[in-house]
Amino acid sequence: MKNRSVFWVGACALVALILAGPAWADAASDSVNDRIQKELGVFVYPKGDQDSAKQANDTLACYDSAKTRTDIDPEAPPVEAQAAKKPRGGGLRGAARGAAGGAAIGAIVGDAGDGAAVGAAAGAMRGRRAQKKEASQANQAAEQAAATENTEIQETFKRAFGACMDARNYSVQ
Repeated sequence: MKNRSVFWVGACALVALILAGPAWADAASDSVNDRIQKELGVFVYPKGDQDSAKQANDTLACYDSAKTRTDIDPEAPPVEAQAAKKPRGGGLRGAARGAAGGAAIGAIVGDAGDGAAVGAAAGAMRGRRAQKKEASQANQAAEQAAATENTEIQETFKRAFGACMDARNYSVQ
């Protein structure tokens, strides 16, 4: 008696799983499609009568194909900017220029030594300021180059994915 009730409970559970299977598969297909479309920033529409399970399989196959063909992993972290080399010697060069200019002005006024000292201090400050500005510009250029490279990588992957989906009769926008 106990074995029969266990059998019937198991049989009913199996029938319920079989009947619920297609609904569960559609939910999984939709999540695959949504995840990949959001990740790539694209919209995929079937041109034919493909159902959501077929679209999910095609989307995943094209995603994997694009990864293989381009050797790009869109889930990988973006390329980071390379640290620009810090310019050196700005203060020293500025001090030398300032000292020369200060000595020339000091010679006219009558005290070349004091003029050179004042000119060296002012030149050193100016040289360090120019050095900092140059370093900032180099960092901005490196960040811009990394952003451009990341955009190019994403676009290459999207083109490969879109070509595959187009070959499978989907519109990718």
